[in-house]
Amino acid sequence: MRMVSEIFALTCVAIGVFFMLVGAIGVVRLPDTYHRLHAASKCSTLGLLGLLMGAVFHIGDLDVLTKSVMIMMFAFVATPVGSHMLAKAALLDRCHKWEGTISDEHETHHKQ
Repeated sequence: MRMVSEIFALTCVAIGVFFMLVGAIGVVRLPDTYHRLHAASKCSTLGLLGLLMGAVFHIGDLDVLTKSVMIMMFAFVATPVGSHMLAKAALLDRCHKWEGTISDEHETHHKQ
C-alpha cells in the first residue's frame, strides 16, 4: 500500500513541477504582459495543486490533507483575483500589446 501511495505522490509532484516549469518558460518566452500574466496564473494554480497533492499522498496525514485543501481553496480564489487586478492595472497603464492581438474588447468598449 505504501508503494502505491509513493507512486501517486511522485506522479503528482512531477505533474506540479511540469506545470511550474511550463509556466516559467511561458513567462520568459511569451510576447506581452497579458500573455505572461496568463501563463503565471495558470502555472501557479495547477503547479501548486500537483505539489500539494504529492505532499498529501507522501505524508498521508489528515492534518496535511486539511491544510492542503485550505491552501488550495485560498489559491483558487486569490490567484484569479490577483491576476485580474494586475491585468486591469496593465490596461490602465496602457501596457504594450502584442502586434498579433486580433481583438481587444476593452479598447472597443471604451471608444464608444
